[in-house]
Amino acid sequence: MAAWKSWTALRLCATVVVLDMVVCKGFVEDLDESFKENRNDDIWLVDFYAPWCGHCKKLEPIWNEVGLEMKSIGSPVKVGKMDATSYSSIASEFGVRGYPTIKLLKGDLAYNYRGPRTKDDIIEFAHRVSGALIRPLPSQQMFEHMQKRHRVFFVYVGGESPLKEKYIDAASELIVYTYFFSASEEVVPEYVTLKEMPAVLVFKDETYFVYDEYEDGDLSSWINRERFQNYLAMDGFLLYELGDTDLNASSLRECKLILPEDIPLHVGKLVALAVIDEKNTSVEHTRLKSIIQEVARDYRDLFHRDFQFGHMDGNDYINTLLMDELTVPTVVVLNTSNQQYFLLDRQIKNVEDMVQFINNILDGTVEAQGGDSILQRLKRIVFDAKSTIVSIFKSSPLMGCFLFGLPLGVISIMCYGIYTADTDGGYIEERYEVSKSENENQEQVEESKEQQEPSSGGSVVPTAQEPKDVLEKKKD
Repeated sequence: MAAWKSWTALRLCATVVVLDMVVCKGFVEDLDESFKENRNDDIWLVDFYAPWCGHCKKLEPIWNEVGLEMKSIGSPVKVGKMDATSYSSIASEFGVRGYPTIKLLKGDLAYNYRGPRTKDDIIEFAHRVSGALIRPLPSQQMFEHMQKRHRVFFVYVGGESPLKEKYIDAASELIVYTYFFSASEEVVPEYVTLKEMPAVLVFKDETYFVYDEYEDGDLSSWINRERFQNYLAMDGFLLYELGDTDLNASSLRECKLILPEDIPLHVGKLVALAVIDEKNTSVEHTRLKSIIQEVARDYRDLFHRDFQFGHMDGNDYINTLLMDELTVPTVVVLNTSNQQYFLLDRQIKNVEDMVQFINNILDGTVEAQGGDSILQRLKRIVFDAKSTIVSIFKSSPLMGCFLFGLPLGVISIMCYGIYTADTDGGYIEERYEVSKSENENQEQVEESKEQQEPSSGGSVVPTAQEPKDVLEKKKD
Protein backbone atom coordinates (compact mmCIF):
# COMPACT_ATOMS: atom_id res chain seq x y z
CA MET A 1 0.00 0.00 0.00
CA ALA A 2 2.82 2.39 0.91
CA ALA A 3 4.60 1.57 -2.34
CA TRP A 4 1.40 2.30 -4.27
CA LYS A 5 1.04 5.70 -2.55
CA SER A 6 4.66 6.57 -3.33
CA TRP A 7 4.19 5.59 -6.96
CA THR A 8 1.01 7.67 -7.16
CA ALA A 9 2.73 10.70 -5.61
CA LEU A 10 5.65 10.32 -8.03
CA ARG A 11 3.31 10.19 -11.01
CA LEU A 12 1.45 13.25 -9.72
CA CYS A 13 4.69 15.21 -9.36
CA ALA A 14 5.77 14.21 -12.86
CA THR A 15 2.39 15.28 -14.24
CA VAL A 16 2.68 18.67 -12.50
CA VAL A 17 6.18 19.19 -13.92
CA VAL A 18 5.02 18.33 -17.42
CA LEU A 19 2.01 20.64 -17.10
CA ASP A 20 4.26 23.46 -15.86
CA MET A 21 6.53 22.99 -18.85
CA VAL A 22 3.57 23.02 -21.23
CA VAL A 23 2.12 26.13 -19.57
CA CYS A 24 5.49 27.94 -19.72
CA LYS A 25 5.99 27.05 -23.37
CA GLY A 26 2.53 28.44 -24.10
CA PHE A 27 3.77 31.96 -23.33
CA VAL A 28 6.75 31.75 -25.71
CA GLU A 29 5.76 32.11 -29.36
CA ASP A 30 7.50 30.15 -32.12
CA LEU A 31 8.31 32.75 -34.77
CA ASP A 32 8.53 32.24 -38.54
CA GLU A 33 9.05 34.37 -41.67
CA SER A 34 5.86 36.37 -41.01
CA PHE A 35 7.53 37.87 -37.92
CA LYS A 36 9.52 40.27 -40.07
CA GLU A 37 6.39 42.09 -41.27
CA ASN A 38 4.41 41.94 -38.02
CA ARG A 39 7.02 42.74 -35.38
CA ASN A 40 6.78 46.55 -35.51
CA ASP A 41 3.37 46.48 -33.83
CA ASP A 42 4.81 45.20 -30.54
CA ILE A 43 7.97 45.07 -28.44
CA TRP A 44 9.60 41.64 -28.72
CA LEU A 45 12.13 39.77 -26.63
CA VAL A 46 13.46 37.08 -28.95
CA ASP A 47 15.80 34.12 -28.48
CA PHE A 48 17.55 33.22 -31.75
CA TYR A 49 18.64 29.60 -31.32
CA ALA A 50 19.92 26.54 -33.16
CA PRO A 51 18.35 23.11 -32.47
CA TRP A 52 21.76 21.43 -32.14
CA CYS A 53 23.25 24.08 -29.81
CA GLY A 54 23.92 22.84 -26.27
CA HIS A 55 23.80 26.35 -24.75
CA CYS A 56 20.44 26.92 -26.46
CA LYS A 57 19.03 23.76 -24.90
CA LYS A 58 20.29 24.90 -21.51
CA LEU A 59 18.60 28.28 -21.96
CA GLU A 60 15.25 26.82 -23.07
CA PRO A 61 13.68 26.14 -19.63
CA ILE A 62 14.88 29.55 -18.39
CA TRP A 63 13.39 31.18 -21.48
CA ASN A 64 10.05 29.47 -20.83
CA GLU A 65 10.06 30.86 -17.29
CA VAL A 66 10.79 34.33 -18.66
CA GLY A 67 7.78 34.06 -20.97
CA LEU A 68 5.52 32.94 -18.12
CA GLU A 69 6.57 35.72 -15.74
CA MET A 70 6.40 38.47 -18.37
CA LYS A 71 2.85 37.37 -19.13
CA SER A 72 1.84 37.10 -15.48
CA ILE A 73 3.00 40.63 -14.59
CA GLY A 74 1.24 42.10 -17.62
CA SER A 75 4.39 43.27 -19.39
CA PRO A 76 3.90 44.80 -22.85
CA VAL A 77 6.93 42.83 -24.02
CA LYS A 78 6.14 39.67 -25.97
CA VAL A 79 8.51 36.73 -25.66
CA GLY A 80 9.35 34.57 -28.65
CA LYS A 81 11.99 32.29 -30.10
CA MET A 82 13.18 31.69 -33.64
CA ASP A 83 15.14 28.84 -35.18
CA ALA A 84 17.95 30.84 -36.75
CA THR A 85 19.04 27.90 -38.89
CA SER A 86 15.62 27.57 -40.52
CA TYR A 87 15.17 31.33 -40.98
CA SER A 88 18.78 32.30 -41.53
CA SER A 89 18.00 35.30 -43.74
CA ILE A 90 15.91 36.95 -41.00
CA ALA A 91 18.51 36.11 -38.35
CA SER A 92 21.30 37.65 -40.45
CA GLU A 93 19.26 40.83 -40.90
CA PHE A 94 19.17 41.19 -37.12
CA GLY A 95 22.92 40.59 -36.90
CA VAL A 96 22.79 37.13 -35.31
CA ARG A 97 26.29 35.63 -35.41
CA GLY A 98 26.15 33.09 -32.61
CA TYR A 99 23.73 30.94 -30.63
CA PRO A 100 21.86 31.66 -28.51
CA THR A 101 21.44 35.40 -29.23
CA ILE A 102 18.92 37.38 -27.17
CA LYS A 103 17.60 40.63 -28.62
CA LEU A 104 14.93 43.10 -27.64
CA LEU A 105 13.28 44.54 -30.75
CA LYS A 106 11.64 47.91 -30.30
CA GLY A 107 10.45 49.56 -33.49
CA ASP A 108 13.42 49.87 -35.81
CA LEU A 109 15.89 49.35 -32.94
CA ALA A 110 17.45 46.06 -31.89
CA TYR A 111 19.22 45.77 -28.51
CA ASN A 112 21.59 42.90 -27.72
CA TYR A 113 21.48 41.24 -24.32
CA ARG A 114 24.96 40.43 -22.98
CA GLY A 115 24.31 39.71 -19.32
CA PRO A 116 24.08 36.48 -17.34
CA ARG A 117 21.51 34.01 -18.68
CA THR A 118 19.29 33.94 -15.63
CA LYS A 119 15.57 34.62 -15.49
CA ASP A 120 15.84 37.70 -13.25
CA ASP A 121 18.64 39.32 -15.25
CA ILE A 122 16.86 38.79 -18.58
CA ILE A 123 13.58 40.20 -17.22
CA GLU A 124 15.40 43.21 -15.75
CA PHE A 125 16.98 43.84 -19.16
CA ALA A 126 13.56 43.67 -20.85
CA HIS A 127 12.01 46.14 -18.39
CA ARG A 128 14.90 48.58 -18.70
CA VAL A 129 15.15 48.63 -22.49
CA SER A 130 11.43 48.47 -23.26
CA GLY A 131 10.67 51.55 -21.16
CA ALA A 132 11.50 55.21 -21.69
CA LEU A 133 15.09 56.00 -22.59
CA ILE A 134 15.32 58.80 -20.01
CA ARG A 135 12.93 58.33 -17.08
CA PRO A 136 11.86 61.40 -15.07
CA LEU A 137 12.17 61.52 -11.27
CA PRO A 138 9.40 63.90 -10.19
CA SER A 139 9.92 63.77 -6.40
CA GLN A 140 12.46 63.02 -3.68
CA GLN A 141 10.42 59.97 -2.66
CA MET A 142 10.77 58.55 -6.15
CA PHE A 143 14.48 59.36 -6.09
CA GLU A 144 14.94 57.47 -2.82
CA HIS A 145 12.96 54.56 -4.22
CA MET A 146 15.32 54.35 -7.22
CA GLN A 147 18.33 54.40 -4.89
CA LYS A 148 16.98 51.39 -3.01
CA ARG A 149 16.06 49.52 -6.19
CA HIS A 150 19.14 50.10 -8.37
CA ARG A 151 22.74 49.62 -7.38
CA VAL A 152 24.00 51.92 -10.15
CA PHE A 153 22.07 54.59 -12.09
CA PHE A 154 22.71 57.91 -13.82
CA VAL A 155 20.86 61.20 -13.45
CA TYR A 156 20.84 64.34 -15.58
CA VAL A 157 20.08 67.47 -13.57
CA GLY A 158 19.06 70.66 -15.39
CA GLY A 159 17.17 71.91 -18.40
CA GLU A 160 17.77 71.73 -22.13
CA SER A 161 21.43 71.98 -23.09
CA PRO A 162 24.13 70.45 -25.36
CA LEU A 163 25.10 68.25 -22.39
CA LYS A 164 21.58 66.78 -22.32
CA GLU A 165 21.84 65.93 -26.02
CA LYS A 166 25.07 64.06 -25.33
CA TYR A 167 23.37 62.35 -22.38
CA ILE A 168 20.51 61.16 -24.60
CA ASP A 169 22.98 59.85 -27.21
CA ALA A 170 24.91 57.96 -24.53
CA ALA A 171 21.70 56.53 -23.07
CA SER A 172 20.54 55.24 -26.46
CA GLU A 173 23.78 53.24 -26.70
CA LEU A 174 24.20 52.10 -23.09
CA ILE A 175 20.59 51.50 -21.99
CA VAL A 176 21.34 47.78 -22.34
CA TYR A 177 23.59 48.07 -19.28
CA THR A 178 22.12 50.60 -16.86
CA TYR A 179 19.30 53.06 -16.07
CA PHE A 180 19.13 56.73 -17.06
CA PHE A 181 17.01 59.34 -15.27
CA SER A 182 16.45 63.08 -15.29
CA ALA A 183 15.52 65.34 -12.38
CA SER A 184 15.33 68.94 -11.28
CA GLU A 185 17.75 70.39 -8.74
CA GLU A 186 15.04 70.38 -6.05
CA VAL A 187 14.57 66.61 -6.31
CA VAL A 188 18.26 65.76 -5.84
CA PRO A 189 19.12 64.77 -2.21
CA GLU A 190 20.44 67.52 0.02
CA TYR A 191 23.83 65.87 0.51
CA VAL A 192 24.60 66.28 -3.23
CA THR A 193 26.75 69.32 -4.01
CA LEU A 194 26.69 70.66 -7.58
CA LYS A 195 29.21 73.32 -8.55
CA GLU A 196 27.51 74.08 -11.85
CA MET A 197 24.40 73.27 -13.82
CA PRO A 198 23.50 71.25 -15.84
CA ALA A 199 25.25 68.17 -14.53
CA VAL A 200 25.37 64.40 -14.94
CA LEU A 201 25.79 62.22 -11.85
CA VAL A 202 26.22 58.53 -11.13
CA PHE A 203 24.86 57.12 -7.86
CA LYS A 204 26.50 53.92 -6.58
CA ASP A 205 28.21 52.44 -3.54
CA GLU A 206 26.16 54.73 -1.24
CA THR A 207 27.78 57.81 -2.75
CA TYR A 208 27.82 59.76 -6.01
CA PHE A 209 30.26 61.12 -8.58
CA VAL A 210 29.80 64.13 -10.85
CA TYR A 211 30.89 64.06 -14.49
CA ASP A 212 33.70 66.50 -15.28
CA GLU A 213 34.33 66.93 -19.00
CA TYR A 214 37.92 68.14 -18.45
CA GLU A 215 38.87 65.27 -16.11
CA ASP A 216 36.69 62.48 -17.51
CA GLY A 217 36.73 63.11 -21.25
CA ASP A 218 33.89 61.85 -23.42
CA LEU A 219 30.56 61.49 -21.59
CA SER A 220 29.68 58.14 -23.16
CA SER A 221 33.09 56.70 -22.19
CA TRP A 222 32.71 58.00 -18.64
CA ILE A 223 29.29 56.38 -18.30
CA ASN A 224 30.69 53.14 -19.70
CA ARG A 225 33.42 53.19 -17.05
CA GLU A 226 31.19 54.13 -14.14
CA ARG A 227 28.34 51.67 -14.82
CA PHE A 228 29.98 49.09 -12.52
CA GLN A 229 30.04 49.04 -8.75
CA ASN A 230 33.44 49.88 -7.36
CA TYR A 231 33.94 46.38 -5.89
CA LEU A 232 32.71 43.20 -7.57
CA ALA A 233 32.98 39.44 -7.35
CA MET A 234 34.73 38.87 -10.69
CA ASP A 235 34.40 36.17 -13.30
CA GLY A 236 35.46 35.84 -16.94
CA PHE A 237 32.33 37.57 -18.23
CA LEU A 238 32.83 40.65 -16.04
CA LEU A 239 36.49 40.93 -17.00
CA TYR A 240 35.47 40.84 -20.64
CA GLU A 241 32.91 43.60 -20.03
CA LEU A 242 35.50 45.69 -18.20
CA GLY A 243 37.78 45.31 -21.19
CA ASP A 244 35.34 47.43 -23.21
CA THR A 245 35.64 50.43 -20.90
CA ASP A 246 38.00 53.36 -21.46
CA LEU A 247 40.62 54.48 -18.98
CA ASN A 248 41.51 58.08 -18.22
CA ALA A 249 44.16 59.21 -20.74
CA SER A 250 46.27 61.25 -18.35
CA SER A 251 46.59 58.37 -15.89
CA LEU A 252 47.60 55.95 -18.64
CA ARG A 253 50.29 58.24 -19.91
CA GLU A 254 51.54 58.82 -16.36
CA CYS A 255 51.92 55.07 -15.84
CA LYS A 256 53.71 54.82 -19.24
CA LEU A 257 51.25 52.42 -20.79
CA ILE A 258 50.68 54.92 -23.63
CA LEU A 259 53.15 57.70 -24.29
CA PRO A 260 52.30 59.55 -27.54
CA GLU A 261 49.69 62.24 -27.01
CA ASP A 262 48.15 61.74 -30.46
CA ILE A 263 47.28 58.05 -30.03
CA PRO A 264 43.50 57.52 -29.69
CA LEU A 265 42.64 56.01 -26.35
CA HIS A 266 40.53 52.84 -26.37
CA VAL A 267 42.01 50.78 -23.57
CA GLY A 268 40.41 49.09 -20.61
CA LYS A 269 40.12 49.97 -16.98
CA LEU A 270 42.75 48.54 -14.65
CA VAL A 271 41.37 45.82 -12.40
CA ALA A 272 42.91 45.16 -8.98
CA LEU A 273 42.04 41.58 -8.00
CA ALA A 274 42.48 39.48 -4.93
CA VAL A 275 42.81 35.96 -6.33
CA ILE A 276 41.69 33.62 -3.57
CA ASP A 277 40.06 30.28 -2.84
CA GLU A 278 36.69 31.08 -1.32
CA LYS A 279 36.46 27.60 0.17
CA ASN A 280 39.67 28.26 2.06
CA THR A 281 38.90 30.10 5.29
CA SER A 282 42.52 30.63 6.31
CA VAL A 283 43.64 34.07 7.50
CA GLU A 284 45.71 34.83 4.38
CA HIS A 285 42.81 34.36 1.96
CA THR A 286 40.33 36.44 3.95
CA ARG A 287 42.96 39.10 4.73
CA LEU A 288 43.79 39.89 1.09
CA LYS A 289 40.11 40.09 0.20
CA SER A 290 39.36 42.48 3.06
CA ILE A 291 42.36 44.67 2.12
CA ILE A 292 41.08 45.09 -1.47
CA GLN A 293 37.58 45.85 -0.17
CA GLU A 294 38.91 48.48 2.22
CA VAL A 295 40.98 50.19 -0.48
CA ALA A 296 37.98 50.22 -2.82
CA ARG A 297 35.83 51.84 -0.12
CA ASP A 298 38.22 54.28 1.56
CA TYR A 299 40.20 55.40 -1.49
CA ARG A 300 37.44 55.48 -4.11
CA ASP A 301 37.67 59.25 -4.57
CA LEU A 302 41.35 58.84 -5.42
CA PHE A 303 41.25 55.69 -7.58
CA HIS A 304 37.72 55.27 -8.93
CA ARG A 305 38.56 56.93 -12.28
CA ASP A 306 41.33 54.48 -13.04
CA PHE A 307 40.71 51.31 -11.06
CA GLN A 308 38.09 48.64 -10.61
CA PHE A 309 38.40 46.44 -7.54
CA GLY A 310 37.21 42.93 -6.80
CA HIS A 311 38.11 39.34 -6.01
CA MET A 312 38.08 36.13 -8.04
CA ASP A 313 37.57 32.60 -6.82
CA GLY A 314 40.40 30.38 -8.09
CA ASN A 315 43.24 31.07 -10.51
CA ASP A 316 42.17 29.06 -13.58
CA TYR A 317 40.96 32.03 -15.62
CA ILE A 318 43.86 34.25 -14.52
CA ASN A 319 46.35 31.55 -15.51
CA THR A 320 45.08 31.66 -19.09
CA LEU A 321 45.55 35.44 -19.19
CA LEU A 322 49.03 35.36 -17.64
CA MET A 323 50.10 32.11 -19.40
CA ASP A 324 51.56 31.06 -16.08
CA GLU A 325 50.57 29.36 -12.83
CA LEU A 326 49.59 32.09 -10.36
CA THR A 327 50.08 31.28 -6.70
CA VAL A 328 46.93 31.60 -4.58
CA PRO A 329 46.23 33.75 -2.61
CA THR A 330 47.77 36.81 -4.24
CA VAL A 331 46.98 40.18 -5.77
CA VAL A 332 47.25 40.96 -9.48
CA VAL A 333 46.38 44.10 -11.45
CA LEU A 334 45.07 43.54 -14.99
CA ASN A 335 44.65 45.77 -18.00
CA THR A 336 41.96 43.74 -19.72
CA SER A 337 42.10 45.70 -22.99
CA ASN A 338 45.69 44.84 -23.93
CA GLN A 339 46.32 41.81 -21.67
CA GLN A 340 49.03 43.54 -19.66
CA TYR A 341 49.34 42.72 -15.98
CA PHE A 342 51.24 43.83 -12.88
CA LEU A 343 52.47 41.40 -10.24
CA LEU A 344 53.31 42.27 -6.66
CA ASP A 345 56.71 43.84 -6.03
CA ARG A 346 56.22 43.56 -2.28
CA GLN A 347 54.33 41.55 0.30
CA ILE A 348 50.89 43.04 0.97
CA LYS A 349 50.52 43.18 4.73
CA ASN A 350 48.00 46.00 5.07
CA VAL A 351 46.03 48.66 3.23
CA GLU A 352 49.00 51.04 3.07
CA ASP A 353 51.05 48.43 1.19
CA MET A 354 48.27 48.00 -1.36
CA VAL A 355 47.90 51.76 -1.84
CA GLN A 356 51.65 52.08 -2.37
CA PHE A 357 51.56 49.26 -4.95
CA ILE A 358 48.77 51.03 -6.88
CA ASN A 359 50.63 54.35 -6.79
CA ASN A 360 53.77 52.62 -8.09
CA ILE A 361 51.76 51.28 -11.02
CA LEU A 362 50.44 54.76 -11.81
CA ASP A 363 53.87 56.41 -11.70
CA GLY A 364 55.48 53.64 -13.78
CA THR A 365 57.70 52.17 -11.05
CA VAL A 366 56.18 48.70 -11.47
CA GLU A 367 56.85 47.32 -14.94
CA ALA A 368 53.93 45.98 -16.94
CA GLN A 369 54.23 42.38 -18.16
CA GLY A 370 52.45 40.53 -20.94
CA GLY A 371 50.67 42.58 -23.60
CA ASP A 372 49.30 41.96 -27.06
CA SER A 373 52.46 42.21 -29.19
CA ILE A 374 53.04 39.76 -32.04
CA LEU A 375 55.43 37.72 -29.91
CA GLN A 376 52.93 37.56 -27.05
CA ARG A 377 50.17 36.51 -29.44
CA LEU A 378 52.32 33.68 -30.78
CA LYS A 379 53.09 32.60 -27.22
CA ARG A 380 49.37 32.67 -26.43
CA ILE A 381 48.56 30.48 -29.43
CA VAL A 382 51.15 27.93 -28.30
CA PHE A 383 49.96 28.15 -24.69
CA ASP A 384 46.29 27.70 -25.64
CA ALA A 385 47.11 24.72 -27.85
CA LYS A 386 49.21 23.13 -25.12
CA SER A 387 46.52 23.76 -22.49
CA THR A 388 43.84 22.24 -24.70
CA ILE A 389 45.88 19.11 -25.37
CA VAL A 390 46.79 18.68 -21.69
CA SER A 391 43.20 19.17 -20.54
CA ILE A 392 41.93 16.60 -23.06
CA PHE A 393 44.48 14.01 -21.99
CA LYS A 394 43.77 14.67 -18.31
CA SER A 395 40.00 14.33 -18.69
CA SER A 396 40.06 11.41 -21.13
CA PRO A 397 43.40 9.79 -22.11
CA LEU A 398 41.72 7.43 -24.58
CA MET A 399 39.93 10.28 -26.29
CA GLY A 400 43.20 12.23 -26.45
CA CYS A 401 45.00 9.29 -28.07
CA PHE A 402 42.19 8.94 -30.58
CA LEU A 403 41.99 12.65 -31.43
CA PHE A 404 45.71 13.23 -31.79
CA GLY A 405 47.10 9.74 -32.45
CA LEU A 406 44.80 8.90 -35.35
CA PRO A 407 45.57 12.02 -37.43
CA LEU A 408 49.30 11.64 -36.79
CA GLY A 409 49.12 7.98 -37.86
CA VAL A 410 47.25 8.85 -41.05
CA ILE A 411 49.72 11.64 -41.87
CA SER A 412 52.66 9.28 -41.24
CA ILE A 413 51.19 6.63 -43.55
CA MET A 414 50.58 9.23 -46.25
CA CYS A 415 54.14 10.56 -46.00
CA TYR A 416 55.56 7.05 -46.14
CA GLY A 417 53.42 6.22 -49.17
CA ILE A 418 54.51 9.38 -50.98
CA TYR A 419 58.17 8.70 -50.21
CA THR A 420 58.12 5.07 -51.35
CA ALA A 421 56.13 5.95 -54.47
CA ASP A 422 58.74 8.53 -55.51
CA THR A 423 61.60 6.10 -54.86
CA ASP A 424 60.09 3.26 -56.88
CA GLY A 425 59.14 5.58 -59.72
CA GLY A 426 62.69 6.92 -59.97
CA TYR A 427 64.09 3.39 -59.96
CA ILE A 428 61.78 2.22 -62.73
CA GLU A 429 62.48 5.32 -64.77
CA GLU A 430 66.21 4.82 -64.33
CA ARG A 431 65.96 1.20 -65.42
CA TYR A 432 63.93 2.27 -68.43
CA GLU A 433 66.56 4.83 -69.43
CA VAL A 434 69.35 2.28 -69.03
CA SER A 435 67.49 -0.30 -71.10
CA LYS A 436 66.79 2.25 -73.79
CA SER A 437 70.43 3.24 -74.06
CA GLU A 438 71.53 -0.42 -74.14
CA ASN A 439 69.08 -1.11 -77.00
CA GLU A 440 70.41 1.84 -78.99
CA ASN A 441 74.01 0.67 -78.53
CA GLN A 442 73.04 -2.85 -79.53
CA GLU A 443 71.37 -1.56 -82.71
CA GLN A 444 74.48 0.46 -83.65
CA VAL A 445 76.70 -2.60 -83.17
CA GLU A 446 74.47 -4.75 -85.36
CA GLU A 447 74.40 -2.10 -88.11
CA SER A 448 78.18 -1.85 -88.10
CA LYS A 449 78.50 -5.63 -88.40
CA GLU A 450 76.12 -5.71 -91.36
CA GLN A 451 78.12 -3.00 -93.12
CA GLN A 452 81.40 -4.92 -92.61
CA GLU A 453 80.04 -8.15 -94.20
CA PRO A 454 80.83 -8.60 -98.01
CA SER A 455 77.99 -7.86 -100.38
CA SER A 456 76.85 -10.09 -103.29
CA GLY A 457 79.11 -8.12 -105.79
CA GLY A 458 82.28 -8.98 -103.88
CA SER A 459 83.02 -5.40 -102.88
CA VAL A 460 83.54 -4.29 -99.35
CA VAL A 461 81.27 -1.61 -98.04
CA PRO A 462 83.18 0.81 -95.79
CA THR A 463 81.86 0.99 -92.24
CA ALA A 464 82.28 4.69 -92.09
CA GLN A 465 82.98 7.55 -94.43
CA GLU A 466 86.73 7.96 -94.79
CA PRO A 467 88.43 11.34 -94.95
CA LYS A 468 88.85 12.97 -98.37
CA ASP A 469 92.67 12.86 -98.45
CA VAL A 470 92.72 9.14 -97.72
CA LEU A 471 90.36 8.51 -100.62
CA GLU A 472 92.57 10.52 -102.95
CA LYS A 473 95.67 8.48 -101.95
CA LYS A 474 93.80 5.25 -102.59
CA LYS A 475 92.79 6.59 -106.01
CA ASP A 476 96.40 7.40 -106.88
